[in-house]
Amino acid sequence: MTSPAPYKHSPAFDEGFLQVSELHKLHYEQYGKRDGKPVVFLHGGPGGSATYEHTVFFDPAVYRVILFDQRGAGKSLPPAELRENTSQLLVADIESLRQHCGIEKWAMVFGGSWGSTLSLLYAQTHPERVGSLVVRGVFTERKEELQFSRGRGTGAARIHPEVYERFAGHLDPAIRHDPIRGYYELLTSEDYGTRLEAAKRWNEWDSMLGLLVSKSDGLAGKSDTWFLQHARLETHYGVHGGFMEDGQLLRPENLARIKHIPCAIVQGRYDLFCPPTTAWQLHSGLPLSKLHIIPDAGHSAFEPGIYRKLIEVCDEFAKMDL
Repeated sequence: MTSPAPYKHSPAFDEGFLQVSELHKLHYEQYGKRDGKPVVFLHGGPGGSATYEHTVFFDPAVYRVILFDQRGAGKSLPPAELRENTSQLLVADIESLRQHCGIEKWAMVFGGSWGSTLSLLYAQTHPERVGSLVVRGVFTERKEELQFSRGRGTGAARIHPEVYERFAGHLDPAIRHDPIRGYYELLTSEDYGTRLEAAKRWNEWDSMLGLLVSKSDGLAGKSDTWFLQHARLETHYGVHGGFMEDGQLLRPENLARIKHIPCAIVQGRYDLFCPPTTAWQLHSGLPLSKLHIIPDAGHSAFEPGIYRKLIEVCDEFAKMDL
């Protein structure tokens, strides 16, 4: 069977900023078919960004693709801002963007990693606004998931012990048992140099975990602003448990709110950020979900197997009445 080719979009037909509070302005772009099936792309991190390369999953003859940078992330303003930045406010921002774009209902909500967290929270908050879900590298901000990717002596630290020692070694020994808290304290320091150095160390560890087999430096070309956005927002949400109760998104009563929504789950078998057990638990709680575990992939959406499967499932949903 021929693998699906990535889609190529024309330049954005709409781009701008949406003021969502006195403090925050969100940058957004629209691609594809102006009257097509609307899909909102929710980027990872927190603190990542949505870029043109993320349009490759969506057929421009079918989909109207809305990309936006979440509060404090990407081109949104102000950068790396932690004030007025919670999961509930991000959900409200998706609603504001939907209304601003004149969309009655999203045909698809698409998110990977932290974007999957936000996709699930949005869908559980506004199930009537979601036609389908595509989630990749499933993450729900539970303590056990954060421990797997950041904790000493467990999960990813056992796979990359030498890199983890550099990551943890940047912290005072008294706080190394809680690296997310330790880095958060450094990243909210009043001293800019302290914040930037901590951001670089934090992102070195993230970069190591992103690909199963990395052939390039994932941090090449990244600006100091990007380092700070990604690290500050990740630790901000980490220390606050995503501003949710632990395990909230996987509770039966919350999954029941979205049980009627078709859902594709794409998960790398060797994902060191988001262990497959979370994807399995999500699938087990959603009767209309399909779980696709990619046997030779890690975390990134651009791992070859994950990349192909995401295009495939978006093509399948393109044929459905959503």
